[in-house]
Amino acid sequence: MAAKTPPEVPTANLFKWVARATLVAVIYLMCSFLDGIKDRWYVFTPGSLHELAQAAVRAHPGDINAIIPYIVSNLTAKHPSSAVALNTNASEWVLSNAGGAMGAMYVIHASITEYLIIFGTPLGTEGHTGMHTADDYFNILVGEQWAFAPPKLEMEVYRPGDVHHLPRGHVKQYKIHEGCFALEYARGWVPLMLPFGLGDVFSSTLDYWSFYHTVRITAREYLRNLLIGKI
Repeated sequence: MAAKTPPEVPTANLFKWVARATLVAVIYLMCSFLDGIKDRWYVFTPGSLHELAQAAVRAHPGDINAIIPYIVSNLTAKHPSSAVALNTNASEWVLSNAGGAMGAMYVIHASITEYLIIFGTPLGTEGHTGMHTADDYFNILVGEQWAFAPPKLEMEVYRPGDVHHLPRGHVKQYKIHEGCFALEYARGWVPLMLPFGLGDVFSSTLDYWSFYHTVRITAREYLRNLLIGKI
């Protein structure tokens, strides 16, 4: 009997796998390239925002209703509307549920690479920070925040004028006490943070009204910034 020859790998299947591998490689290289140049689109700096938060705390200690307009007026005076779009409507507060924590936020700025919000609650809350593709800077304005990240078994404490930096890719448990509000700044790939910020709507709260307003305000601010070339 003639020896059986091994079956040939179909050429079509080989091309399909080569195409898939090429696509993955192209996407990886593209993401690596964009990640390497994202700094050129930043308008704010963690240091300048920390200084602004500290100045606001000194000017109006314990008064969040005075601190917010102080921050917004300083930002609009420093950053021209031709360079960055800022939302000066401080009445646009939206409830936010993410990582088990609940509070409210006022979006001052939102673009592809940066966001700047006031976040807090008069009631207190705690939860998971989430793992993000952006660095997060939580500048305490009033109240107090605690955080915990094993294997370190002592809690971190942040008070007015302090900043809590969460590097991208890191996670913590955190708690903000009654009456705590902060100026939160994120820099990196902000759209990839949205699933964390909106996921609780579908898994637990079913608060589609807040979901609608979050998407509406975020999309509007993205568009306003893109129209002036701010990515």
